[in-house]
Amino acid sequence: MGEERGAYRVLVGKPEGKRPLGRSRHRWVDNIRMDLQEVGCGYMDWIGLAQDRGGWRRLVSAVVKPVDFSRRTLHHGVSK
Repeated sequence: MGEERGAYRVLVGKPEGKRPLGRSRHRWVDNIRMDLQEVGCGYMDWIGLAQDRGGWRRLVSAVVKPVDFSRRTLHHGVSK
């Protein structure tokens, strides 16, 4: 996996040109960092962890509440 890959360039790249006036926009990476800080994991190497599917899945499972995906909830928005 080299630095010339499109996904890598999108992840760490910086767009060229001028930004519009007003509040600065967050990059996707900034949003991920803010979300990890909210759950108390802002210190970790999340890029390396995300490349380890099992490790990332364990982190997400530990942080996110389980969701009831029953048919009634999905179709009607109401759980039984």
